[in-house]
Amino acid sequence: MDIQKKIQEQILFFDGAMGTSIQKKDLTDDDFWGKAGCNELLVLSRPDVIQEVHESYLKAGCNVIETDTFGATRLVLGEYDEQERTYQINKKAVEIAKEVALSYTDKSIPRYVAGSIGPGTKLPSLLHISYQELKNNYYEQVCGMLDGNADILIIETCQDLLQIKAALGGAWQAFTEKRKKIPIMVSVTMETTGTMLMGSDMQSVITTLSPFDIVSLGLNCATGPQEMSEHIRTLSKNSPFPISCIPNAGLPENIGGHAHYHLSAEDMVKHLTPFVKELGVSIVGGCCGTTPEHIAALVHNFSGLAPAHRNIDFVPSVSSLYQSVPTTLDPRPLIVGERTNANGSKKFRELLQAEDWEGMVELAKEQVREGAHVLDVCVAYVGRDEVKDMCEYIERLNTAITIPIMIDSTEVNVIEAALQRIAGKAIVNSVNFEDGEERTRKVFDLCKQFGAAVVALTIDEEGMAKTAEKKFQIAKRLYKMWVEEYKMPPEDIFFDTLTFTLGSGDEEFRKAGIETKEAIRLIKEHLPGAKTLLGLSNISFGLHQSIRPALNSVFLHECIEAGLDAAIMNASKIQPLNKIEPKLRQLCLDLIYDNRIWEETQ
Repeated sequence: MDIQKKIQEQILFFDGAMGTSIQKKDLTDDDFWGKAGCNELLVLSRPDVIQEVHESYLKAGCNVIETDTFGATRLVLGEYDEQERTYQINKKAVEIAKEVALSYTDKSIPRYVAGSIGPGTKLPSLLHISYQELKNNYYEQVCGMLDGNADILIIETCQDLLQIKAALGGAWQAFTEKRKKIPIMVSVTMETTGTMLMGSDMQSVITTLSPFDIVSLGLNCATGPQEMSEHIRTLSKNSPFPISCIPNAGLPENIGGHAHYHLSAEDMVKHLTPFVKELGVSIVGGCCGTTPEHIAALVHNFSGLAPAHRNIDFVPSVSSLYQSVPTTLDPRPLIVGERTNANGSKKFRELLQAEDWEGMVELAKEQVREGAHVLDVCVAYVGRDEVKDMCEYIERLNTAITIPIMIDSTEVNVIEAALQRIAGKAIVNSVNFEDGEERTRKVFDLCKQFGAAVVALTIDEEGMAKTAEKKFQIAKRLYKMWVEEYKMPPEDIFFDTLTFTLGSGDEEFRKAGIETKEAIRLIKEHLPGAKTLLGLSNISFGLHQSIRPALNSVFLHECIEAGLDAAIMNASKIQPLNKIEPKLRQLCLDLIYDNRIWEETQ
């Protein structure tokens, strides 16, 4: 039976702890070829031991056995000077598991082999290792697993969202080169603090991984099932994926320098029962401290059950390393802070030229305090290396800022460099059809690879669209490519209908406000799920500072009425309508709607 179909129809049982089982074998240093602690080496030195472990869990009734490859990347194996065996260990580990699984497979109990992919020992968000190097490690590991004929991959015990992206990137590179694709599960580890090791809460995990093609999202390790309860509830309510729960046999207790786990098989069943019967968990198993007895108890109590129905309330969002922010707020708009943009902020530009990175981070934090929900970041400045500057800045922002990041650049290599350093779900600003579709496809490819949202400008090969209808037609073309061709969520594309300034007095642009607002309305009415965004201050560009805040504020209000979701703006400069003097407010409305009464009364 197809494993994805199996997850939908009935509870799937994973095995228990590989490490705990190995420790019980009373192995000697010679069994590890003198590399005690390198459990993965046993697939070569003592394959019979690993086979016995797999058999013990299959006899207990599990459907899925995990390979002895948790630390089998070049990076981790290199700590034992065994890095050259990386491919061999992963391929052999799958082959051992596959042979045993097939011998226990029948029509009533299908058996599968999951390639176990651990977090490694270096965290990219802490700059221990680059995204690309980590991705390469996972690519090599997955190549071995695919050649060994694994049925599924489980990226587990994840501690850093950027590490998950690197693992997914490595796996998909292997899929592409091997022309073979298998399902991928992701399982994160939540500490007793209530977050991942890097500080990510469960909602940020859901948001960050929501665009990716994975078959389940769940929890394993660190704690017992009791401590996972709130996280499972969050997944049950908000995650679009099937849920896995593979806990330890309780919280570890240090006795004599060793971790001991005291949760019995009966206790495990008791705590997992509401997860399965009420919260819709569809994959269960055991992590550290669990034994075949734990798995047998789960199988005995939950075998044949269908996953409980879940009422999922998935909220389209973007995220930082730490938290998630919905992209449709009540009240609107989503505020994108504009002051970390070298093209629009003199202060930021001066800090950039001085390479005052800490000052630039502090300016970002100021925008958070001022009420920004997302941070627009542009470091493009003539004479400077934009890639280098973006890398320097993003590496700091990734862990220093609690709100999501919008990457603002026209250069594909700059966007890619930034995405390799952002743990959460970013927004890329921007794409358009000015130079045809080639660059648009390059940016869409990156958004798909890294799970990013995108800002799409209403520009085509003929230039910036001026009428509402033309803006809408370009948006429709971009939407079709994003949703139908790239299979990306419609709620992850933001259309910027690009208003022109009303300050020029040019006859051609006097209806710019009207056309922009109408384009927003058309997009919201005819492109399901799509979001709209506006670089707000463009409407007042060139006007005196005494009127700009008022015009921006009034125009924002009018566009929100038409369905505007987000605005790039300085939140501290927006004024409530009732605080704007009535005559000035009417003047702004007359400008926006091209009411020429002011000319007629002169």
